Amino acid sequence: MATHAPAPPSSARRERGVLAVTALTAVMMVVEIVVGYATRSMALLADGWHMATHVGALGLASVAYAVARRYASHRAFTFGTGKVPALAGYTSAVGLGLVAVVMIVESATRLLHPGAIDFARSLPVAIAGLVVNLASVFLLHDDHDDHDDHDHHHHHDHDDHHHDHNHRAAFMHVVADTLTSALAIGALLAGRFLGWTWLDAVTGVVGGLVILRWGFGLCRSAAFELLDVSPSTRLHEEIRGALESAGDVRVSDLRVWSLGGGARNCVVTVTSAAPRAAGDYRQRLASFALAHLTIEVRRSGDDGGAAG
Repeated sequence: MATHAPAPPSSARRERGVLAVTALTAVMMVVEIVVGYATRSMALLADGWHMATHVGALGLASVAYAVARRYASHRAFTFGTGKVPALAGYTSAVGLGLVAVVMIVESATRLLHPGAIDFARSLPVAIAGLVVNLASVFLLHDDHDDHDDHDHHHHHDHDDHHHDHNHRAAFMHVVADTLTSALAIGALLAGRFLGWTWLDAVTGVVGGLVILRWGFGLCRSAAFELLDVSPSTRLHEEIRGALESAGDVRVSDLRVWSLGGGARNCVVTVTSAAPRAAGDYRQRLASFALAHLTIEVRRSGDDGGAAG
């Protein structure tokens, strides 16, 4: 017996937060790019370009939430729409990496060929950008997404700490924006009061490298989910132990993978000299809260079996 996974958990608060941050970022993006070009501040331009990609990424995040909710029960999605947010998160991560490369290249060019910077006009805009970014971080902050990518390898309590890759991508974009804004302010202050105009371009390189690393981590974790990489070796062992504790039962095949949104799919084959009803084995796995479970029961020595 197999049951379809429920629709991925949707948070109205998260969706509203993403929409609000998209609007704030779009406004600040236009201001920073215009002023950055006018004042010849590479740090401010880098932050503005970075924000431009975030407007697209945040818009994508909003669309992903809407698609996942609208088609959650559609038959075309065999296991539901739980992986739609992961796909959006992966796409955003790729965009994050691309803009980081552009930032690094342009900043290096400005470092080799520096120009005059209008600090008086660029500083207030950079500060305003930081304020907007901090507000965005507050709107998107969610304790459930604060875990590092190592959860893919050291999973605890099964699905309690799953990642919403879509929300993580949006949150990572605004955190990256906050970083570039802070770096821009520091560079502009150092340039104005210490004469370190070169620091403006250096911050673009440093910020780009940090963002590139973040984007890679997010891209990897989202890709693991999209490619059905096993969420946890520990989870495998616990499922195997729960089944094999029933006497002469042996698990001959076990597949567990993520359906997105913290849901797990499990297909298992058990063999026994005296097979029990599939419901008995299913009951032993009830505590694992598997969204979709298929059990094949075989008698030892038999080629055939019964699925349940």
